[in-house]
Amino acid sequence: MKLSKFKFNLPSELIALHPTHNRDESRLMVIHRKTGEIEHKIFKEILDYYGEGDVFIFNNTKVFPARLYGNKEKTGARIEVFLLRELNQDLRLWDVLVDPARKIRIGNKLYFGEDDSMVAEVIDNTTSRGRTLRFLYDGNHDEFKEALFKLGETPLPRYIDRPVEPEDEARYQNIFATEEGAVVAPAAGLHFSRELMKRLEIKDCQFAFLTVHSGLGNFREIDVEDLTKHKMDSEQMVVNAAVVNTVNMAKDAGKNICAVGTSVMRAVETAVSTDGHLKEFEGWTNKFIFPPYDFSVANSLITNFHMPLSTLLMMSASFGGYELIMDAYEQAIKEKYRFGAYGDAMLILD
Repeated sequence: MKLSKFKFNLPSELIALHPTHNRDESRLMVIHRKTGEIEHKIFKEILDYYGEGDVFIFNNTKVFPARLYGNKEKTGARIEVFLLRELNQDLRLWDVLVDPARKIRIGNKLYFGEDDSMVAEVIDNTTSRGRTLRFLYDGNHDEFKEALFKLGETPLPRYIDRPVEPEDEARYQNIFATEEGAVVAPAAGLHFSRELMKRLEIKDCQFAFLTVHSGLGNFREIDVEDLTKHKMDSEQMVVNAAVVNTVNMAKDAGKNICAVGTSVMRAVETAVSTDGHLKEFEGWTNKFIFPPYDFSVANSLITNFHMPLSTLLMMSASFGGYELIMDAYEQAIKEKYRFGAYGDAMLILD
């Protein structure tokens, strides 16, 4: 499978810059894999496709305010720092991206906040853009994290080309997000409101929550035509016993299992055993799924409409079938579906 097969022309006006007023009222394209039928619905009508004992697997990772703006010592040059992950609590070490990278060297100090209240020192160059920063802060770890996150802003994807607004803090976050660690929101989950979750519960649907701390690798450009040569960035994930039991019982009972988002599907396919059952897992995954691929656990997938040439589109095409999904995308553009994290959703069914 070649990279160029996932190229299509996406009109910029179809990239959603804001979420729908209500989470569960975005549009929903329903794709039936077996028949090729495509339906056009509203997201909350997903209720019509699931019933007693069916399981939704969600990603409960929580996005933190990862994008900071600071100034370089002496020159005062404005520097964007994107926090990726904490490396060491005691030493206040963070793995970060800096922009512009060419201006930052080991030993440079960066100042953050109106009163320069937060100071960081560059102690390592890890990649062309990546750095390790040591934050200089006297308080305890909780106080440090609170101060650091007050300086940060919601890390909207670059394709949402507008300033961050107050509503983004809540809306670029799933309502069930509890495990802090992501810099990318699992967008498929953004469509679930408290009301919709309650109505699914009333239908006796089951919920299972795993954790994948979604990273910027989702947006990294692929620079090889042969997809077998692409290496995904690793993401930290946890599949606990509660998820395993819920999913495996449903699978054995012949119930529907829905992966809510590509991050969930990656995690499930990482933690599957040879007999097609889920197993407990805690660690890292760099699994890259592109067509053709045989899926083992979930028999439906909720996902958003993704950017051209993205690994997220490749995952969708793997599950739905390349021809059918690319045809669906063509139809989505004609019907003016909204693309990206704040856009509309697709439900792929057997």
